[in-house]
Amino acid sequence: MVTRRTDDDGVGILDPDGQPGDILGTSTESLTFTVALPVTVHETPEDEAAVAIDEVAISPDYLDATSPATTTIRVASEAVAIVPEVVDETPVVPALPENDAVARRVRPREVGSAPEPASALTAERLIETGRRARKPAPEGFFQKLLYDVTFHLVNVGDSFAVRERKALDARIARSFEGGARFIPVLTRKGGVGKTTITTLLGMAMADVREDRVIAIDGNPDRGTLADRIAAQSKATVRDVVTNAPSLHNFTEFQALISRDETRLDVLASDSDPTSSDPFDEDSYNVVADMAERFYSVVITDCGTGIVHSVMRATLQRADSIVVVSGGSVDEARLASETLTWLDSNGYPELVKNAVVALNTATQGTNLVKIEEIEAHFRSRVRDIVRIPYDPSLATGSVIDYDLIKPLTRDAARELAALVVDGLPAERAI
Repeated sequence: MVTRRTDDDGVGILDPDGQPGDILGTSTESLTFTVALPVTVHETPEDEAAVAIDEVAISPDYLDATSPATTTIRVASEAVAIVPEVVDETPVVPALPENDAVARRVRPREVGSAPEPASALTAERLIETGRRARKPAPEGFFQKLLYDVTFHLVNVGDSFAVRERKALDARIARSFEGGARFIPVLTRKGGVGKTTITTLLGMAMADVREDRVIAIDGNPDRGTLADRIAAQSKATVRDVVTNAPSLHNFTEFQALISRDETRLDVLASDSDPTSSDPFDEDSYNVVADMAERFYSVVITDCGTGIVHSVMRATLQRADSIVVVSGGSVDEARLASETLTWLDSNGYPELVKNAVVALNTATQGTNLVKIEEIEAHFRSRVRDIVRIPYDPSLATGSVIDYDLIKPLTRDAARELAALVVDGLPAERAI
């Protein structure tokens, strides 16, 4: 607003602050101009007003900056407490499902102090139940026929005879830890088929087991064990004793033994009876130490001299023994006297764990009560097996395991299973 004033003396203009301006005249006259400027008014649209929040004056004096969990805001004369939600920023890891498959993958398996053999890596241990291969085809005529006509949809399993056979195989194939197991085959009576029993026992084991089995002719005189299989080497126990320092691996040792179709290895006895260096206790220990390096089972065909030094070394290493008896009176009596001698000379545990092989192919068997002989031995030893007569064994020549009668082969397998049952599964080296 500007004020103009004139008077009689002149005209002057007052500044906006009311101070006199330049004097234009002396006459006095006042003129006032009033200018009204338009006022801009903001009108809130209806859509914004519907969602608008009323403005409330906040006094900064009422803000409590020291309490991060709770903030109090005073509006006018009222106090409003706002408690924000506390959020836990710690990441949450969901728990894994507790089932056998996940537990095996997450938690490491406890490891024993002794190293595990390769046979411990079985399919049952390494493959989950739901991922195993299809059940193998059954064995047995009707079981196999049903499996084929149903296009492999119905598998009732093996026949009873097949299950019995596989169970016997499992007993014979039982694994050992801690060195070789030694099994002497002995008796005080010659001519009762001791060498034949040794061969059958070794063949039954070697035919089923995955490790190596050897039969050593430990007869200090001329033995005939090597005559029971097709000879592939002319070497004897004497060659092993002589060349022991130079035999560093199994390939070198293998050149001194013969092997049959069941994978049984045979080491012949010393064939020179005039040798100035007889096969004695020290010689047997050298051969046994060498065999223990490469074999899991060592069967020794002993001579009839039970007081010979070789017998002492053999019995000191024995884990179990097989005593062979014939079916006649004197043969059974001498076999029983063998047990008596062992019992009274520091080997009572071997007697309790012994297995008697009753060879019914000897003369006079059909004239005596075999059941009474078996009853006598059952009172003294762990078990007894009757070996039936077989024409292929009566010749005393090479034994073909596939050609012997099924009944004879079953008896040999039963003998092998019983012997393995009595061997310790673990032993400190």
